[in-house]
Amino acid sequence: MTIRASRADRAGSFSGSKAERAIIDIGSNTVRMVVYGGSLRAPTVLYNEKVAARLGREISQTGLMPEDSVELALRGLRRFRLLLEDLEVEDVETVATAAVREAKNGPAFVEEVDALGLSPRVITGEEEACLSAHGVIGAFPGAAGVVADLGGGSLELVEVSDDETGHPVSLPLGTLRLVEYRQDKQADTRKRLEKVLKKGGWGKPIDAPLYLVGGTWRAMAVYAMEARDYPLTDPHGFTLSPKEAMKLARRLASSRPADLRAIERISSMRSETMPDAAVLLQALLKRLDPAQIVFSSWGLREGLLYDRLPPHQKMQDPLLAGITVFAAQRGVPPQLATRIAGWTVDAIPPGGNGEERLRLAAILLSLASMQIEPNLRLNQGTDWALHKRWMALDARGRAMLAATLAANGNHLDLPKELRELADEESLKEAMGWGLATRLARRIGARSRRSLHVSRIDKEAGKLVLSLQASHADLFGLPTEKDMALLSDWLGLKHAVRIVPDDEWHGVGD
Repeated sequence: MTIRASRADRAGSFSGSKAERAIIDIGSNTVRMVVYGGSLRAPTVLYNEKVAARLGREISQTGLMPEDSVELALRGLRRFRLLLEDLEVEDVETVATAAVREAKNGPAFVEEVDALGLSPRVITGEEEACLSAHGVIGAFPGAAGVVADLGGGSLELVEVSDDETGHPVSLPLGTLRLVEYRQDKQADTRKRLEKVLKKGGWGKPIDAPLYLVGGTWRAMAVYAMEARDYPLTDPHGFTLSPKEAMKLARRLASSRPADLRAIERISSMRSETMPDAAVLLQALLKRLDPAQIVFSSWGLREGLLYDRLPPHQKMQDPLLAGITVFAAQRGVPPQLATRIAGWTVDAIPPGGNGEERLRLAAILLSLASMQIEPNLRLNQGTDWALHKRWMALDARGRAMLAATLAANGNHLDLPKELRELADEESLKEAMGWGLATRLARRIGARSRRSLHVSRIDKEAGKLVLSLQASHADLFGLPTEKDMALLSDWLGLKHAVRIVPDDEWHGVGD
């Protein structure tokens, strides 16, 4: 696709994020365009639009994509083309999956899409499986298990381990085709589906997580979250035990689409496919016996972006990559957060188990929250921590981010939902991060110099703030109050030490 080169988003259409790249995914159910900005390692969705063309709804019967579906898809693609031109997005990749690759009129459709300047690439089922798996690898570094990508025309299955994919398989078990396997009894339907899985080479227990990719799976996660009044709202990263997943699948398999449509966050299209997909989930659970179910919002489209990254960018932490860009757009340079993290570490040493990445993420978000109006800060900051889509962050980690934000604003009575997501020890540690961040940012109004002429650490059961003599007056009344807050939280007394300039050995640049 050839479009004029991108310029900076001078009008601020996407709140400071530049629309840089787009993926158009021509699927069997929907034709979707997603425009991305932000970090290459953790891209931010700036615009997401779909057309429910249902191109694959008659493939099994006629071998063709229906004419009305084709026209609806092309109408949507023409709109996407204009939007991309107006947004001046140059980097556009268009892929087509099961319906287009299997339909007799697929080649003719591809020619029409190509005439729009979108240069579509028809990918194989095996490619689709691997791309979805790469999306999961990007979202869950170190992921090991099986990825099951459920689309409208097919189900792709592939093992992942050590950032690599195993042998991929594409099966004709998409949501538009599951009706063909229906029997009078659910148990008989499930057995038919199990046979297809076994024939495709998936008949043995995996004893590892099963990562579910696809809109219908995510709708199931939303249903489960709503049913238990779960404090979080993003289905990405939501987990279930096999027992919980089977209970959910049985309940959904017996549900009526009309009842599912009544749930605000479940679309009419998903409500129609969920009961059949729930029986498929039962079959997967029976055949694969996974250790855990993990829902992923990253799949094929994000896999396409991840594949383009050089090795050193693939190794970046997606949580820190995403939060760093988010915070920078709100006036927080990553160097400042790193300095504050280093300044606080002697008072609150690392807790292990990767906590330092969480500490840095929490500090970045806490500093960014200071740009919010004070009366809105706690609620909006908590929403950022709990409900914004961050990668490589579990429920406990979200609660720790929120606790840090709260303590940074001197809110020590945490919202009750945080205690549903994390243990008291984790929350206490995170609140210590927040109080230490509060002291660090207020001692010198976030100035770089203030962090070089001060130190905080523990000595003989006391929390000691050391200040270079030239900056002794930084210890004002607000600083004294913040020092008392932190020391009380740690169960320590506090003291201040003024060090002569010629004896100061501060940390250099």
